[in-house]
Amino acid sequence: MPKLKTKKSAAKRFRVNGSGGVKRSRAFLRHILTKKSTKRKRHLRGTTAVHESDTRAVKQMLPYA
Repeated sequence: MPKLKTKKSAAKRFRVNGSGGVKRSRAFLRHILTKKSTKRKRHLRGTTAVHESDTRAVKQMLPYA
């Protein structure tokens, strides 16, 4: 069987933890920040887990993660 290719777009967006979960960064923090409150922007910082219904699809895109 040939080697599997990693989806590079997914590799830039997701990381797999040691426990097998997938983490991602939050959206809506790139531009148009003046109308968003400081609290909202603060809560968008950092990472969060990918929803369990999407985890399988993300892991298929990252065969060696």
